[in-house]
Amino acid sequence: MPPRHFVTDALPGIGLPHDRASRLAARQAFVELKSTFVEAVAPLPGLRGDWLRRQVRRTEEPIDLWLLRAAVYAELGEQPELALRWQASLRRGLDTLFHDSDLPGGYAPR
Repeated sequence: MPPRHFVTDALPGIGLPHDRASRLAARQAFVELKSTFVEAVAPLPGLRGDWLRRQVRRTEEPIDLWLLRAAVYAELGEQPELALRWQASLRRGLDTLFHDSDLPGGYAPR
């Protein structure tokens, strides 16, 4: 099965310097956010912590981290000292990639 971002037809404008720069910036933001998620879930105990670590390691796209956010926040909420340390960093990283993630009435945890 081809990757999600697989494109069969050549698109006009692909490969222009500004396109490459924006793709690199988006990729760097994803890598930084994934690193933050990896560090945040590293100390989580039990089977749920193991499961979250595996899921975070397997992420390939920003949306994968977005979909895991509620589970990560819930587990961090069970560990108040970890919640204080990581929730703000995770939220800032998600806001970098998903600018409208803090809209009222949305599903983003507070």
